[in-house]
Amino acid sequence: MQYIKAIFKFEGIEDYQQDLLISELADLGFDTFEDNENGFIAFIIKDNFDSEGLEKLISTYAEDFKTEYVLEDVADENWNAEWEKNFSPLIIDDVCYVRATFHEAQPSYPYEIIIDPKMAFGTGHHQTTTMMMQYILAADLKDKDLLDMGCGTGILAILAAKLGAKTLMAIDYDDICYQSTLENAQLNAVENLKALCGSKEVIPDVEYDVILANINRNILLDQIGRYSEVLKPDGKIFFSGFYLDPDLAMITAECAKFGIRYVDHKQNGDWVAAQFEKKND
Repeated sequence: MQYIKAIFKFEGIEDYQQDLLISELADLGFDTFEDNENGFIAFIIKDNFDSEGLEKLISTYAEDFKTEYVLEDVADENWNAEWEKNFSPLIIDDVCYVRATFHEAQPSYPYEIIIDPKMAFGTGHHQTTTMMMQYILAADLKDKDLLDMGCGTGILAILAAKLGAKTLMAIDYDDICYQSTLENAQLNAVENLKALCGSKEVIPDVEYDVILANINRNILLDQIGRYSEVLKPDGKIFFSGFYLDPDLAMITAECAKFGIRYVDHKQNGDWVAAQFEKKND
């Protein structure tokens, strides 16, 4: 399999604009991003690359900042070397250690997660994933039924399993993420996780105590109604993948239509994660 590497260089870009662009590139199929001195590098499977879509996206920012980019082919056999060079271990709240298969184990941490990221989003390094992991670590998941939407590498569901969740359903529309989730569950000896490839239409007609959804504002707004159908009374939803203003207010308003109430939120840089609860009056 061949990959394309897009090397971006910017002038006059703000941090929040770069984060937003990365989110929209992910919607186009770019799955991995690396910072460099003048911008960042983005990777995509060659068969998934849409040059017209990329040009159209970049043009929407023409008045905000200057962008230049160069495209290069990357051979499949070089991919593992790229990850080993750029993926460093991560520690969440001094209790959860996230590492790749090529890092040494650290048994001193109560929770250790092994992730073979490949091309899937969600190694824990992005602020949205980190905040979601912080919420999970603080939640009571013992014997809970859990749904993880936009599961990426499966890292959130795997952490939930280590915290005692009874059943885990992980869903992602990207086949690479679906396969990565299954492989990472096996790496972590998680046997109670099932995965599906698709979107809200493949969510099983069963009830969940907890829903995790680290996606983006527009997809969340589209899927909240379906979440409400499968969330148990007093169930919790943890959202991330969006900004404080105006995104949080929009998501709060949409949730309120279905009796799902805002509880609190976290902010890391420009990104927000939020906790909601279903209450039936």
